[in-house]
Amino acid sequence: MPGHKPMKDRLNLALCANASGDCKVKPLLVYHSENPRAFKSHKILKEKLHVMWRANARAWVTRQFFTDWVNLVFGPSVKEYLQKNNLPLKALLILDNAPAHPPGLQDDILEEFQFVKVLYLPPNTTSILQPMDQQVIANFKKLFTKHLFRRCFEVAENTKLTLREFWKGHYNIVACLRIIDSAWQEVTRRTLNSAWKKLWPDAVSERDFEGFVPQATVEEIVSLGKSMGLEVDEGDVNELVEEQ
Repeated sequence: MPGHKPMKDRLNLALCANASGDCKVKPLLVYHSENPRAFKSHKILKEKLHVMWRANARAWVTRQFFTDWVNLVFGPSVKEYLQKNNLPLKALLILDNAPAHPPGLQDDILEEFQFVKVLYLPPNTTSILQPMDQQVIANFKKLFTKHLFRRCFEVAENTKLTLREFWKGHYNIVACLRIIDSAWQEVTRRTLNSAWKKLWPDAVSERDFEGFVPQATVEEIVSLGKSMGLEVDEGDVNELVEEQ
């Protein structure tokens, strides 16, 4: 926004789901503060969040954080899913070569979750093979932006706050977490399944083989932006998603 210094607040979010799209695993979120001030004022309990909360000064996903997520979130979630659906205790965790993904992760998985096998994608193939990079992350970011714009619109319509005042004093990590939860819930099973079409075509439903681009989401973002007096078009939204 003109006249307003852009936020330097950043976080890292790791998303995970299965190939059929019916099992979303609680995301790992890394922030720069272990106990943000907004948590105290909103009486937030970290163990009740819809993400696994971790923190360090640079908001980086470390190997230890990722290993914790595998043993405390991924393993139990997958085990529960398999047992609930009467499936054999077998799972494959497919990872790209991000620095936070330990090469020896298999050895650090707890014994009760040794049914999980780890497979690393070949180097330099993330953008063309990694399922989360095949529209899922982009879709999530568009949904996040939609919910953020909708919240801004509601504030501008229903309170005396200006958009700038809301952005500066009322948009914090708690509001961000709520929007993350809403956006992740709205990522559809169809989107998650179609993301595997390059890595595992046989796992993708025939009707979803061509993929799914939520153009309506982009159009809604543009509409909300214009309702608030912002100069925004579809190209701006796509550019914003790419930059995040």
